[in-house]
Amino acid sequence: MTAEVASKAASEAARLAAASTQLLPVTPLLGVVTALLGLGAVAAAGWGLLGHGRAVLRAVVRAVVQLGVVALVITWVVGSLWTSALFVLVMFAVAVRTAGRRMTDGPDWVWAAAPIGLGILPVLALLLATGLLPRHGISIIPVAGILIGGALSATSLAGRRALDELRQRRGEVEAALALGFEDRDARLEICRTAAATSLVPALDQTRTVGLVTLPGAFVGMLLGGATPVQAGAVQLFVLVALLAVESVAIVVVLELVGRGRVTTGTGPVIG
Repeated sequence: MTAEVASKAASEAARLAAASTQLLPVTPLLGVVTALLGLGAVAAAGWGLLGHGRAVLRAVVRAVVQLGVVALVITWVVGSLWTSALFVLVMFAVAVRTAGRRMTDGPDWVWAAAPIGLGILPVLALLLATGLLPRHGISIIPVAGILIGGALSATSLAGRRALDELRQRRGEVEAALALGFEDRDARLEICRTAAATSLVPALDQTRTVGLVTLPGAFVGMLLGGATPVQAGAVQLFVLVALLAVESVAIVVVLELVGRGRVTTGTGPVIG
C-alpha cells in the first residue's frame, strides 16, 4: 500500500511538473527575460514622464522578495487550517494598508478595512457554509487571495477617484449644499460617477473572457488536468465573485467618503 501511494504521489508530481513546462519553463532564461521586462517597464515610465519610474522598480523588487518568501513558507502554512487563516489575515492587513494609503495620506486609511472586509467576507462565508470551498489551506488561501486582490483594487481606485473628484469640483459641492443638500448627499452627487468607473476593469475582464484573455484560474486548471468545462465553470465563478466583491467595496467606499469618514488627509473636502 505504501509503495502504491508513493507511486501515485510521484506520478502526480511528474504530471504537474510536465504541465508547468507547457506554460513557461522555469529556467535561468525566464529570470533574465523577467528582469529585462522589469527594466523596460521602468524605462517606459521614466521616458513617458509618468512619474512612476521608481514606483515600478520598487514594485518589481518587492514582488521578487515577497514571492520568494511565500514560496518558502507556503508549504508549511497550508498544512494547518489555523496557520492558513493567519496567512489570510496577513493578506487582508496588507491589502487594507495598501488600499488605505492609496486613498489618503491621513489616519483615515484604516477605514479601508470596511470595504475590503464587507466585500470578501460574505463570499467566503457562503463558499464555506455550502461546502463548495474545502476547509483546507490549499483551497482557502488562493480563493481568499483572489477576492482580497479584487477588493483592494476597487477600494483604492474608488477612494482615490472619489476624493480627487470632490477636490476638483469643490464649487459644485458647495452649490449643492446651497440648494439644501445634506453633506453626504452633496458629496455623493459629485463623486459617485467617478468612483463607479473603478468597476470598469472587472466589467471588461468579464465581458471579454475567452475572447481577449484566458485568465489564470482557467489556464491553471487546464494544465492541472481539469476538463475545459470544469475550468470554465471555476473561472466563471471567479469573475462573478470579483464583480460582487468589487461592487460592494465601491459602494462602501462611497458611503465612507460621503459621510466624511475618509478624507484627503487634511480633513473633509467640504463640511
